[in-house]
Amino acid sequence: MIALEGNFAYSFLLGVLAAVNPCGFVLLPTYLLWYLGTELEAERAGPVDSLRRGLSVGAAVSSGFVLLFVVVGIVSRTFTTVIQDNAKYAALVVGVALVAAGTAMLGGWKPPVLQPNLSLRREHTFRNMFFFGLVYAVASIGCTIGLLTSVIMGSVGRQGYVSGVLSVALYGIGMAALVISLTVGLAFARVGLLSALRRGLPWFDRISAVAVLLTGLYLAWYWWGAITERGSDPVTGRVDDWQTRIVEVLEGIGAWRLATVFFLVIGSAIGWVWVRGSRSPAR
Repeated sequence: MIALEGNFAYSFLLGVLAAVNPCGFVLLPTYLLWYLGTELEAERAGPVDSLRRGLSVGAAVSSGFVLLFVVVGIVSRTFTTVIQDNAKYAALVVGVALVAAGTAMLGGWKPPVLQPNLSLRREHTFRNMFFFGLVYAVASIGCTIGLLTSVIMGSVGRQGYVSGVLSVALYGIGMAALVISLTVGLAFARVGLLSALRRGLPWFDRISAVAVLLTGLYLAWYWWGAITERGSDPVTGRVDDWQTRIVEVLEGIGAWRLATVFFLVIGSAIGWVWVRGSRSPAR
């Protein structure tokens, strides 16, 4: 039983690490920067609306990411090597597309997937952020499909169908817990630091555009190097160092402590929304 629990904890930790894998690592701060910018633009949104939107947006991004990974993981039980060998081409396309999008954003264009949902129409926001999660997964899949198939999906054969399903679920929960916790953390910060943060609002469109552009340039450079077998270079080496340090910190904390922190952050947000929302007058 101890070994089984250990495997479940490992599945959860792998899910957490999937959000900060080397291939898609730079997309996480880009997403968080975009989310913070949309919060600053939501003039009439109160604390409850902000936290509710943080939970919804984080869940949407995580759903897109996890869905693609689980589908590809199931399919790749037979085609793991083929997917790993060819994922770099799809990820290169993502990088080039982000370069084009960032350049256009500097000229004033806002892509639909990054549009703030000021009308609070949740369906529109969820669809856009679900799509962003799919893009995030495509950029990341080259670095994580091996672990997903060999460790997570492989548990079906080693421990049985039920244990395998639980391992896959915990992998998804681990990734979702990190993304939602970071999003909710920004929502809490937005509530407490709104006046200070709002002073930077005129710059956020430009900052977001530059972030998307730099993210695209890095991904394109990273995956072009993988395709041409260029080897390491100072740029990717430095980002890999940052990513490795974050992974080491998360691994040092451990699965159960991380799960406790995520539960407290997300649980506090849900409790706040439920209590304050139930006291608000009907709209």
